[in-house]
Amino acid sequence: MKQILKQVLGIDVAQKELVVTLGKMYNDFTLDLYAYKVFKNNKIGFAALLKWLDPIINKEIKLQFVMEATGVYHQKFAYYLDKKKCNLTIVLPNKISNYMRTLNVRTITDKTASQAICQFGLERKLECWTKPKKVYKELQQLTRERSQIVDERVIVKNQLHAEKTEAEPNKSSLKRLKTRIEFLNQQEKEIKIEIQNIVNKDTQLKKELKNICTIPGVGMLTAVIVIAETNGFELIRNKKQITSYAGLDIKEKQSGTSIRSKTRISKKGNRNLRKAMHLPSLSAVKYNKTHKELYLRLTAKSGVKMKGLIAVQRKLLELIYVVYKNKEGFIQNYEQQKRATLLEIETAL
Repeated sequence: MKQILKQVLGIDVAQKELVVTLGKMYNDFTLDLYAYKVFKNNKIGFAALLKWLDPIINKEIKLQFVMEATGVYHQKFAYYLDKKKCNLTIVLPNKISNYMRTLNVRTITDKTASQAICQFGLERKLECWTKPKKVYKELQQLTRERSQIVDERVIVKNQLHAEKTEAEPNKSSLKRLKTRIEFLNQQEKEIKIEIQNIVNKDTQLKKELKNICTIPGVGMLTAVIVIAETNGFELIRNKKQITSYAGLDIKEKQSGTSIRSKTRISKKGNRNLRKAMHLPSLSAVKYNKTHKELYLRLTAKSGVKMKGLIAVQRKLLELIYVVYKNKEGFIQNYEQQKRATLLEIETAL
């Protein structure tokens, strides 16, 4: 007799809609995707979805909600489910897209996407999503706002440069552009003060950030961005996961002797993390001997400076994760010191 082992609701999130597919796995490992519906992506739609589920699910088997991270559109429903104490897993888009390729899905629609997410949830063992701590959420919002201000300021500065180099610059235009730059500078200053105030209020967070800042090239702002974007490395279990989450993992296509594409990073991850690691990598190449040697070796081999910098970015991000988990500051030449200590102990014995 067939028994239900697992039941999953796959959710494809759009700006205004939630497209859902309900499925179950039996004890003979066969799958049954048996219910499909569309709901509005608001509180009324959330309540209607749970009401629709109530009579058609097995109450004795826990229901796992699985959704794809879609910008910010999935967040309201994720917070709603967390409040209702539901089991939720949020999957990175690249995982679902890679999984869909294995299914040979030729027509991609909201319905087929929700079916693929449901099937993915049924076949895989997934960890439950944890709501970000309030302090991390606030820091994430502030650091992202600052990043937008910096980008906007670059555009305005370019406009100012272009206006100045004209044959007859417009004086009122120059004045407005300079005023806008001053305004953006003031806004960035205010955000930095807010970030510092939040950090100062949390003794544990301040200590963790201080440890991270002992890494050459990594400043307070970079440390804050990494901690905020990863929710304190909540679901990160190893260095490979953090590089994949940032989209700094290596993508390579190779088969036999005929197919050999260039290696490159996937970029299918958190772009805010990747962006935050750029300037620290430039500093690390100058002030950290290990990273400088790595950069020079890869640059000499490939002839492309950016490849060396990306490798340093990846190493820096892994190093931040290790320092955070060990709850200790960065130690230069750690492996050499460790070997020397072991040698001393062996000699003493």
